[in-house]
Amino acid sequence: MPFAWGNRTYIMGILNVTPDSFSGDGLLTQDDAVQAALAQARRFVAEGADILDIGGESTRPGASPVSAEEEISRVVPVIRALAEALPNTLLSVDTYKAEVAEAALKAGAGMVNDVWGLRADPRMAEVVARYQVPVVLMHNRSTPQHAEIRARLGGRYVGVDYDDLLADVRRELLESVALAHAAGVPDEHIILDPGIGFGKTVAQNLELVNRLDEIRALGYPVLLGVSRKSFIGYTLDLPPDQRLEGTAAAVAVGIVRGADIVRVHDVGFMTRVARMTDAIVRSSPKANASG
Repeated sequence: MPFAWGNRTYIMGILNVTPDSFSGDGLLTQDDAVQAALAQARRFVAEGADILDIGGESTRPGASPVSAEEEISRVVPVIRALAEALPNTLLSVDTYKAEVAEAALKAGAGMVNDVWGLRADPRMAEVVARYQVPVVLMHNRSTPQHAEIRARLGGRYVGVDYDDLLADVRRELLESVALAHAAGVPDEHIILDPGIGFGKTVAQNLELVNRLDEIRALGYPVLLGVSRKSFIGYTLDLPPDQRLEGTAAAVAVGIVRGADIVRVHDVGFMTRVARMTDAIVRSSPKANASG
């Protein structure tokens, strides 16, 4: 799909083909994951999703990694079914493994969302370049020793040190951009993600959302993923299934600060939040004058 950056906010709906999603929406808990994914995807598109992001490995703090083979067995049947049923919807594969990305792209995905910004697998940049698809480069400093898990609120990161939060995140994102360029990925295929919740404390996540314009100033479109995340839960003392309003606030502020894509679980609600925020911050002077 062609993106018209700056005209409106794009909505990315999350399809977790996992048994252990932090948000409780893992589709592998269903008897037929492919049919469950199809039903959820159709609902998301009807509610306003522009992109569907399909992932087969949980990235929550403390989650166990899965093999590339297992991840492929989870996501490829879903992507193949979605590509056939929803041919006009952009499908994104949420993976940091080149083998998984390539299998997903062959099955019908048209975008890669790499939570390690091309750093985890040296082949990923080459795969993205060869298939000529957009790629999300996410900032990530997640380490197991900084993860803290609470039964009610889930995982968060503590004691993560930055010399200068925004300067460090910007520099490390540009290092991922350099990896993309070295493989032949053009600027127009690059999207940046500051990595909310990935190796950042609650306070650091709040600051990063509020200063998202400094990431957008790098000159690339920005994806923001705040939906139901633990920085909201720890701020409001609420479990994942009660974070709708907190997510809405973070999405609205993120759009004001320059987010181009928001990655969300509650597509219908957040589509309305995005449309209203867009009407305020992206409206023309002529529209304002006409009331």
